[in-house]
Amino acid sequence: MAKQVTLNSIEGSLSVQGDLIAVEDGFYKIDTSIGMLSISVKDVTCEGDCPTLVKNDSLQIAGSSAIGSRLMPLLLEGYSKSVGLKLNSIPGAPIGMIFNELVDADGKVLTNVRTNLGNSNEAFKALTSADTQIGMSTRRVLPAEARRVAKSGGGNLIDAAQEHVIAVDPVVIMVHPSNPVQAVSLEDLDGIYSGRITNWSELGGRNEAIIVYGRDKETGIGGVFQRAIFAKSRNKQADSVIVLDTDDQLARSVMTQPSAIGIAGAAFASSTKPLDIIDQCGITVSPDSFTTKAEEYPIQRRVYLYNRSDNMGEIAQGLIDFTMSEEADDLVQRAGFYGLAVEQDTRPYQGGRAFDVIKATQNPEELPLMRELVVDLLTYDRLTTTIRFGSGSASLEAKAYADLDELFDYLNGLDYPVELLFAGFSDADGSFVANQGLSFNRAQQAMQSAQAYSQGKITNRNGVTFAAKGYGELAPVACNATLEGKRTNRRVEIWIRRQ
Repeated sequence: MAKQVTLNSIEGSLSVQGDLIAVEDGFYKIDTSIGMLSISVKDVTCEGDCPTLVKNDSLQIAGSSAIGSRLMPLLLEGYSKSVGLKLNSIPGAPIGMIFNELVDADGKVLTNVRTNLGNSNEAFKALTSADTQIGMSTRRVLPAEARRVAKSGGGNLIDAAQEHVIAVDPVVIMVHPSNPVQAVSLEDLDGIYSGRITNWSELGGRNEAIIVYGRDKETGIGGVFQRAIFAKSRNKQADSVIVLDTDDQLARSVMTQPSAIGIAGAAFASSTKPLDIIDQCGITVSPDSFTTKAEEYPIQRRVYLYNRSDNMGEIAQGLIDFTMSEEADDLVQRAGFYGLAVEQDTRPYQGGRAFDVIKATQNPEELPLMRELVVDLLTYDRLTTTIRFGSGSASLEAKAYADLDELFDYLNGLDYPVELLFAGFSDADGSFVANQGLSFNRAQQAMQSAQAYSQGKITNRNGVTFAAKGYGELAPVACNATLEGKRTNRRVEIWIRRQ
């Protein structure tokens, strides 16, 4: 039977009276003099014959199958354990769906969880409905998609409270383990996927026709891949490419075809042979954790969770908060993705870079700075934290502050004093002297911003000191002949040494 209640807004500016019909999915359904209304339980208090609210009885998650099939089950399990609940699997779900339930210690079902497996596009379509709380995507939301969600009452998807980067993932170029080819260029991939290169012998391999597997450009990974390889030529993926729906399907297909090539995230490519990528200047990059986190691998994607703002009950919000915690980092790694935690590379890596710097330095004007750089490369380790800038700019990007949070967490876990060196680099546009000055200004700006932002965040009792240097256009990590390469080279690396 309907019960008379009064709902008062939290800020006290609105009061609504009527018959309470139901409480569903975190909303009061109330019959008023102006008609039926649905009001979020988070926005109001209830007076009168009010029910005792229970936790959300449903949680719907939708989007990328790469996240939903491998990572999301681990996150749900980890979250449920962290709050003392049990996650049960419910059999009988249709293909493309996973059904679970969260149960308390008394066996009471608190939440039914439905995960719809599709692609990143479907995440944003689902989020236009209040039936869905969380979307999974391997690309960032597009402006038009964000507008549609906002129009539906779901809030601002590009706000930090609703957009969450939980991992990074290289787009791995996969071949069969028996394939003798070790590396390809972006131009090679353009030729293969546009249909101009059709035989492995054209790339130094066996005289075999290339069987090409790919993804639709509207998917997260397909869009990232095709934008990267076709950026210069503006070609399109050939009709001869065999388009499959999931990373898992591509990896399995490549493993059954010795002459095949395909693409997948690192989580799905482990049994295949990954190819390195060579840029037009001859710089070779492997799809490993360090190059991906440092954003030097040329084809990669971020892993996002998005949530609506108007239907997040306790369970849904708790899951989002858990995915952003240190506790979730191990689960991200277990799923095969690369988490956001900082990594420290060791001096053999820096030593290899020192050799490359010596080999590449031919201008006498560069020799004094080259010597200084080589000494520093052999003295410090490098961290994955890398701060990038726009052309001619010394202003930090917004993403840099999230990276600094991860850096401070890493420093707080050390039990010895350290020095951080903010090592600035530039692209090759302009004079050598001007680029050195610009790189130093960027390094100093990054260092000063980090120092100011670190107040109250660094708890390492042994001490952390800061320094800055600029090395100009030395030690490029990408080719300066392309706009994307120049952007990659405009950076401040963060190096560390024990004091």
